[in-house]
Amino acid sequence: MLVSPFRKADLILLHAPSIYDFRKIHKLLGPISDVIPSTPIFEMYPVGFSTIAEYLQQHKISTRIINIAYRMLENPTFDAEKFISKLKTRAFGIDLHWLPHAHGSLEIAKICKKYHPDIPVIFGGYSATYFHQDLITYPSVDFVIRGDSTEEWILHLMQTIISQTGNYQDIPSLTWKNEQNEIMVNASQKPKVDLNTFSNNYVHLFKKAVKYFDFKNLTAIRDWWEYPISVIMTCRGCTQNCAICGGSERGVACYLGREKPAFRAPELVAKDIGQINRFTRAPIFVVGDLHQFGYDYAQTFFRELKKYQVKNELVFELFIPAKEVFFDWLAEAAANFNFEISPESHDVQVRRKSGKNYSNEAMERNIQWALDRGSKKIDIFFMIGLPSQTYQSVMETIEYCDYLIDKFGKRLVPFISPLAPFLDPGSIAFENAEQYGYKIHFKKLEDYRQALLEPSWKHVLSYETEWMDRETIVQASYEAGKRLTQIKAKYGLISKSESQKILVNIDDALQKHAKIEKIYADPAIDADKKNALLSTLDLNMEQDSISTICYKHELRWPKARRAFKFAGIIKAVLFE
Repeated sequence: MLVSPFRKADLILLHAPSIYDFRKIHKLLGPISDVIPSTPIFEMYPVGFSTIAEYLQQHKISTRIINIAYRMLENPTFDAEKFISKLKTRAFGIDLHWLPHAHGSLEIAKICKKYHPDIPVIFGGYSATYFHQDLITYPSVDFVIRGDSTEEWILHLMQTIISQTGNYQDIPSLTWKNEQNEIMVNASQKPKVDLNTFSNNYVHLFKKAVKYFDFKNLTAIRDWWEYPISVIMTCRGCTQNCAICGGSERGVACYLGREKPAFRAPELVAKDIGQINRFTRAPIFVVGDLHQFGYDYAQTFFRELKKYQVKNELVFELFIPAKEVFFDWLAEAAANFNFEISPESHDVQVRRKSGKNYSNEAMERNIQWALDRGSKKIDIFFMIGLPSQTYQSVMETIEYCDYLIDKFGKRLVPFISPLAPFLDPGSIAFENAEQYGYKIHFKKLEDYRQALLEPSWKHVLSYETEWMDRETIVQASYEAGKRLTQIKAKYGLISKSESQKILVNIDDALQKHAKIEKIYADPAIDADKKNALLSTLDLNMEQDSISTICYKHELRWPKARRAFKFAGIIKAVLFE
C-alpha cells in the first residue's frame, strides 16, 4: 500500500532554492556553480539535515527531509506553494547554511506561515548563526538555532514545542521571540567535540524514503540518481585559515564558538566507507584532508580501510602538501583513488595572502607521488577574486594550468571559477576587509536577499577588490574560461566539439551580460520597463549559467555501470 507523501512528521526539514521562484525570474546567474556538483540554485541540502533527522529519530521524534529546490528543478510544473500547504507537522526547519539561500529560504518560510500560521519555523546553519539578529526580525521566523553540531539543542527545542511548556529560555544557543514579540538571545553553548556518536546515516535515509514512499524529496543533487556520489564527513570545523572561507578555524571560532575542530575516529570513518560500499559502486568523497589531523590519524585510517577491500572510486582532499609516505599508505589501502587540491592561485604570494602557505614545488611533488601510485584523476582548483590578484595574474594562472597538464598528463584536470556570489561573512577577509583589499557591498541579511534578485551575477557579487572591480572579475572569469577550455581541448581532456560549445556559451553569456548592463545603467528606464526588457533577452539557467566555462561531467570520477547494490539496500532497510 502506498503511503501519502503528506503523512505527518514532528519536524519537516525544508531545503529551499537559492532564488524563489527561479523559474520565473529573468537573470544571468553566471558561472557561479560550474565547479561544484549542484546547479546555480544550489539544490544540495547540507549534511547536517541527515544527522539531525537521525538523531531526532533516535529520540522518538519523527523527521522528514524535503528538498524543495530539487523538486522545482526536476519538475517545471511542481507547485511548491501548493505542496507546502498540504504538509502536516509540528515544526518546520529551514537551512540558511550559506548565503546564496538568503532569498529562497525566507520565501519558503513565508509560504509555511501563510498556510500554517501556528506552526513554528526554525532556522539554522552558518549564515543563520551569523545573521541571527537580522533573521529573527522576519515575521515568518520563530526560532534560530545558532552554531554547528546543534542536534542536541534542536532535540531540546522540539521537545519543548511538542510539550507546549514554553520554556524556551532554557535552550542553549537559541534566538527567539517571546509572547510580547521581544527578541531573546539565549547564552551560547560550545559545539560538540565528539562526533563518534553519529553513525553512517545512509541507512537512515533509505528507511525514510521507504517509510514515506518518498524518493524525490530526499534527493540531494539534481543528477544523483544518474551519478549517486556519496559523502563521508571526517570532521566539523577545520584546522586551516583560508582567508575567504567562513568555515575556517578562526571563522568558526569567531561566530560559531567552535574553538577547535572535532574529528571522527579514523576507524569509524573507514567503517563508514565500508558501509556505503554495501549499497553502491559509485564514487565516495571523503570530506576533509586526512593528514590535517596528524599522520597517526591518517595511518590508522588507511590500515582500517584496507580491511574493507573497497573497489569504489575514493576521492580525497589535500589542504596542504603531505609527506610521501601518506601516498604509500593510501595506495596499499585503496584499489581506486583520486584527489582534489585547491591552491587558489599559481602565484605563491596571492596564495599566501589567501591563507595557504606552500610552494608550487611542494604541490607538484604531491601530484607526482599520487600519480606514481596510481591516482586515477587529480582535480586542481583555482579561483578568481582573491586578495592581491590582478586580471593579469588570473591569465598567468591559466598558463600554469597549461604547464601542469603538459607535465603530468591528462589525469590532472584544472578548473578555475569566480569567488561568487558572496565573500563569506565571518571569514577572515570579510571581517578584516580593508587589510585584505576588499570592499564589501552588503552588510545586512536583507542586503543579500535583495541582491539575489539583481539581473546579473555581476551585481550579486558582494565584493570587489583593490585589484579588480566587479566588472573586471566578470570579464576575467569568462576570459579565463575561454583560455582554459582551449588548453583542455589541445591536450584532449575535452573534445573539439565540446570546447567549441563552451566557447559559444561564453560568447553568448558575454553578449547577454553587455545587454543587461546597458539596460541596468540607463537611468531613464524605470523598474517595470527594465523587467520587461530583461524578459526579451531569453535568459535561461540551463543555457547561460550551467557548464558555462567548463562541463559538469569534467568533475565526475568513474563509476560502475550499475551504481546501486539493491540487495544490500533492501537488507539494510528491512533488518537494520
